[in-house]
Amino acid sequence: MIKLKLYVTGMTPGSRALIAQLEELIGTLDDNFDLEVLDIFEHPNEAYDDLVQITPTLVRSLPPPVTQIIGDLSNRERILAGLALNSTAA
Repeated sequence: MIKLKLYVTGMTPGSRALIAQLEELIGTLDDNFDLEVLDIFEHPNEAYDDLVQITPTLVRSLPPPVTQIIGDLSNRERILAGLALNSTAA
C-alpha cells in the first residue's frame, strides 16, 4: 500500500484538474494506492503535521521514508522519480 496525500488550497478548478491528473497517473501503476486530498483551510493541523508550507504538495507517507513533491505536479516523470515509484505504463 502506498499512501499519498495531496494538499491543495481550496477546491478550485485547478485543484480538481490536478486531482484528476494524479488519479489517472496512479491508475496506470501496478501498486495499490490510497490518495487522500486535503484542503489546508479545512485540515490545517494535518498540513502542519506533514510540514506543508506551499500548495500543491504531494506527500508519500507510506512506505517510509516520507517524501514530498512541492509545487508543479504536471511532469509525470518528476512525480514518479520524486516519490520513488516505478512506472509500468509508458
